[in-house]
This record gives sequence, structure tokens and C-alpha cells, in this order.
Amino acid sequence: MTLTTFIGLVPIMIGLMSAQPAAVQSVTRLVVEDEIILRVPIQPRPLSQHYSWVEQKGPRCIAAGAVRRALLSGPEQVDFVLANSSRVRAQFDEDCPALDFYGGFYLRPEDTRLCAGRDAIHSRMGGSRTIERFKLLVPKFRH
Repeated sequence: MTLTTFIGLVPIMIGLMSAQPAAVQSVTRLVVEDEIILRVPIQPRPLSQHYSWVEQKGPRCIAAGAVRRALLSGPEQVDFVLANSSRVRAQFDEDCPALDFYGGFYLRPEDTRLCAGRDAIHSRMGGSRTIERFKLLVPKFRH
């Protein structure tokens, strides 16, 4: 896809985002010339949690279509909530500049999978960060 084609699609993507109701946010999928672009909404973090999340070794890739929403969990990571209600943490390089993911972000996987070391998260502000690794999150209940 050329830069001029992408710039020409920006008004269409903005129109699609504004057509969504504010109360219901879900992953929006846009297919342009065999390229899939997913807009992922950010879910607010719950105020009181009766459990914490423990990181375990994660997969190299996850199905891009399984991503339902995301949570900001730190300056170098984003947690994905998947269709089966499991959570996977995407970690970035420490030397990546801080990006504003609060308004949501875009995923542009090369195929149907989102892979560490290959794919990136694109901020709506224009920056991007490559996913360094995935960690599987397992809930640990607090006493």
C-alpha cells in the first residue's frame, strides 16, 4: 500500500470510528486491498480488584481476530483481552518513546496472527511500537 493510498483512507477510517456508539466499544476491522487494520479500544482499569495478574511464558503469536479490547498496564506494556476471556500482555522495548494509547490504537498484522518481534501497535497519534514479547496473564486471588 502506498502512502497516498493510506492518506486517502484516513477520512474513511475516521468516519468509521465516529459512527460507533460511545457506550459500546469493540474491535473494529477494516480490510483495504487485502490488508487488515484493527482498531482496538482501551478499557478503563477496574478500581478494586480481588486478584492480581501473574505473568507466565506467553505465545510467540496470537490470533488477531481474538483480540476484543485492551488495558494499559504500564509504560512498556499493553494487556489484550481475548475472545476466550484470557489475557495476554504485549511488552515493548524499554527504549521505545512513550506513546499515547489512551484513545485506542491500531493493529496491522501481516497475516491473521499478531506476532512478537514482527508486528507493531500503532498509536492514533501517529507513533508505533514493535511488540517484543507476549506474556500469558493468570489471575492470582488475594486473601
